[in-house]
Amino acid sequence: MAGAGSNPHVDTMGPVMVSTGVLAKPFRGLGGFLAMALDTFVCMFRRPFSWREYLLQTWFVARVSLVPTLMLSIPFTVLTVFTFNVLLVEFGAADFSGTGASLGTVNQTGPIVTVLVVAGAGATAMCADLGARTIREELDALKVMGINPIQSLVVPRVLAATTVALLLSSLVILVGLAGGFAFSVYFQHVTPGAFVAGMTLITGLSDVVVALIKATLFGLTAGLIACYMGISVGGGPAGVGNAVNETVVFSFVALFVINVVVTAVGFEVTP
Repeated sequence: MAGAGSNPHVDTMGPVMVSTGVLAKPFRGLGGFLAMALDTFVCMFRRPFSWREYLLQTWFVARVSLVPTLMLSIPFTVLTVFTFNVLLVEFGAADFSGTGASLGTVNQTGPIVTVLVVAGAGATAMCADLGARTIREELDALKVMGINPIQSLVVPRVLAATTVALLLSSLVILVGLAGGFAFSVYFQHVTPGAFVAGMTLITGLSDVVVALIKATLFGLTAGLIACYMGISVGGGPAGVGNAVNETVVFSFVALFVINVVVTAVGFEVTP
């Protein structure tokens, strides 16, 4: 006879159930994120639109991201230009310095630097704000009053992150090219006219369009991740801190994946 506590079902099914729950957690999170993203896209075209919240969030994200983005774009561009120029000088083609500077800045440096700051500063602030509202049960109170939190809180923040990322990307490209020009001309003795003439040798309008599309997708993705982590937070104040950290990690991983995909598609589509 089996003694007490010797039930084989308890011994064998327990670890299986635990492991199944651990494996299912990422898929549940991905499903919840996709559901929230779909609700966000649907609510973007519904009235009323929270214009006040959208303008406040746009100004907030731009305010916390503008100076760090511009300060980060200069060393990134200078490093790119320096690397290109060392190679070009070895081949005796230093006059094509502007070509490498524009190619690197427009295609990679501008969108990536912008979204690193937007995701690291603006998106984390959004996540912390929504997470604090969630643990205070403010979102549940909105639902009781018949207000959709996705439409009133998530949509303005996602659109704000998208708008700021798009606008900052254009500004970063201009500042990066100006910094690359100054470094090449005054420190590596490249002819100013040759630098400017070579900027449009390879880089054209199609590259600029692809860069702006990247920035738009980057901002949209960072905003969606931040909002989802904020509204799904649990565990009190400690959970808010964990959600902010996860927002940074997930945003960076997603953004680099998007960058690889869009860059590959852009090179295939553009002439």
